[in-house]
Amino acid sequence: MDVSPEHLVGQARERFQLHDYYGAIHLLEEVLASGRAFADAHHLLGLSYSLAGQNDKALAQFDQALELNPNYIEALIHRAIVLNELGREDEADAALRRAGQLSGETRRGFSSHVAATLANLRAALGDAYAEAGDLPEAIAQYQAALGLGPTFQDLRYKLGRLLLDSGRALQAREQFELIVRDQPHFLDAAAMLGLACFLAGDGLSARAVWEECRERRPEDPRVEAYLAMLARSDVPPSTPSLPSPPAASARAPRGGKRKKT
Repeated sequence: MDVSPEHLVGQARERFQLHDYYGAIHLLEEVLASGRAFADAHHLLGLSYSLAGQNDKALAQFDQALELNPNYIEALIHRAIVLNELGREDEADAALRRAGQLSGETRRGFSSHVAATLANLRAALGDAYAEAGDLPEAIAQYQAALGLGPTFQDLRYKLGRLLLDSGRALQAREQFELIVRDQPHFLDAAAMLGLACFLAGDGLSARAVWEECRERRPEDPRVEAYLAMLARSDVPPSTPSLPSPPAASARAPRGGKRKKT
């Protein structure tokens, strides 16, 4: 049975609360291996690594969380703590200043922290609707979440997947394009962009996206599977266009007669 990343993260939280940090790490690394990690998963993995004494790995996970959600105040604060422990005081101070600035900002009349909390609650409600099979309401909840946190690209990624599951490939494509434009390194979103293009009937764009993904992550079997699927659908490979022949070569010389055979 395919276990959802949200379920695995929930199990990891339980292990974390029991101070079983290595158990949490094992579950969260499984989420990362699935290619469907989101900011909260990276943040919790960073916390688990830091409490297990692996600060370099913790820092990398906090950085990943902040790439997906630059306004993640808790990740900024915990990143600052780890940086301080690593002796990188200037960077730690900068992270704390950024967290302080965000806590004073407002979105839709809410403080940044409250807006982020509400966005995550909306997303959690969306997950519940999705598990219950009500995809339209799940999509509506994720759209509301993005209204509160428009830079939360991990939530946008999940919205895009829900739209794909609902057969709304063109709308999903728009969401994945926004993510890739903002975060070109988000290769999971790029892979989904290719799938959205394919399902929307644009096989050539899908091939271009997936071939770029393969160049950047050649070890990803999912991209190879997508390209194999594309080959079976008779979409031509991406090849450099050849120069057109000179116009004169397409015409017989004036006044000449074709020889009879």
